[in-house]
Amino acid sequence: MKLVMAIIKPFKLEAVREALTELGIQGLTVTEVKGYGRQKGHTEIYRGAEYAVNFLPKVKIEVVVDADIADKAVEAIAAAAKTGQIGDGKIFVYSIEKAVRIRTGETDADAL
Repeated sequence: MKLVMAIIKPFKLEAVREALTELGIQGLTVTEVKGYGRQKGHTEIYRGAEYAVNFLPKVKIEVVVDADIADKAVEAIAAAAKTGQIGDGKIFVYSIEKAVRIRTGETDADAL
C-alpha cells in the first residue's frame, strides 16, 4: 500500500477528485494548508498599501491506494492539477505498513 500526498492549488481540487474517482479510488482526505515553494509568496495591494503574502493557500490531498495503482494515481493527480504556472504543487508517495478499518477490524487492502 502507498500513501499518495499531493499539495495543489485549491481551485484544482474538484478536477483531482474526479480523476481519482475514475480510477476507482473511493476515499481521500483533504486539508487546507498554507505554504510556499520556489515562488516565495507574492505581493498584493490592499487599499493602496502593498504587503507581502509569504504563505499561499494550498490544498493537501492524502489517499492510500494499493501499490499496483499508485503510479496511476500520481499520473492522474499530476494531469488534473497541472496549470503550467508556478505553484502547481508537489506529489509525494510513502509506503504504508498497515491499515485497519476501525469499525470492522479489516486490515490492509481490505481496509481501503
